[in-house]
Amino acid sequence: MIEQVELGSIDLRYEGYRLRQQSVEKGLMLSILEQGIREPLEGVGIKGERILLNGFKRYRCAVRLGISIVPYKSIGAEESMGILHLLRQSNAKGLSIVEQARLVEELRNVHQMSVTEIAGHLERSKSWVSVRIGVIGEMSEGVRAKIFSGNFPVYSYMYTVRQFMRINRVNKEEVSEFIEAVSGKKLSVRQIEHLAHGYFKGSDEFREQIRDGNITWVLERFKEVPLDSDLCNDAERGMLRDLEIFQKYMQRIMSKSNDKRYKNNAFYAQANYLAGAILSKVSIFIKILKDFYDTTGQA
Repeated sequence: MIEQVELGSIDLRYEGYRLRQQSVEKGLMLSILEQGIREPLEGVGIKGERILLNGFKRYRCAVRLGISIVPYKSIGAEESMGILHLLRQSNAKGLSIVEQARLVEELRNVHQMSVTEIAGHLERSKSWVSVRIGVIGEMSEGVRAKIFSGNFPVYSYMYTVRQFMRINRVNKEEVSEFIEAVSGKKLSVRQIEHLAHGYFKGSDEFREQIRDGNITWVLERFKEVPLDSDLCNDAERGMLRDLEIFQKYMQRIMSKSNDKRYKNNAFYAQANYLAGAILSKVSIFIKILKDFYDTTGQA
């Protein structure tokens, strides 16, 4: 049941478990300004407290807009049950893998649930749970703070930094130093990728310049010397270009899929058809991409 509650009655103890995304929040604020809060905030009720689990962006927007009463829905009477409910709906709620990982860690460490119990409640495999425990376990406290605060893109961590950890055996300390050096500078995913190559595979001079905050100097050097592309033949350059394009548009689709401005039935029909066509090829595509990844990783 949805009820109207005072903003000040909501407990924000889980706010740090969800990613901050300023660009998304700006768009949401405009929507709330025009149409109000259309979806209720969700949480659990314990001893008269309302502990928020989902809707932190809506909460912060309400604070900024001076809204004191918000719609609220209880999704359980226990924290663990509320977290499990949220994880079961993680695709619909748009939870990233690191947000899922943080909540799974909470179930493991605080609520003392085993991997088997979590998997059973979520109707997921034990490997699904273990992967997320591994993802969050790799992060130092400093790295977590930078990612969840929105100062370092989660995409860059998952698909750039973690690759160096897996393939080049980069340790936590090096990762922490790198993320600390480049966080909060409004760098693009591509720029962070260049800097990561320079930091983890480049010269001592590159590492020193990045640590000292001379980001512009390092990026200018990469403009002069692209990432080994000049050493590739035409076929190889073409494949690299296609991978860059795919990576770019994959990220765009991920960030735009939950846009609240989508309302037209004609759009939904065409989008559903195209999404279905893509999904029909996902399994074979992932297998081919994994094989390609393994092959290139051996070089």
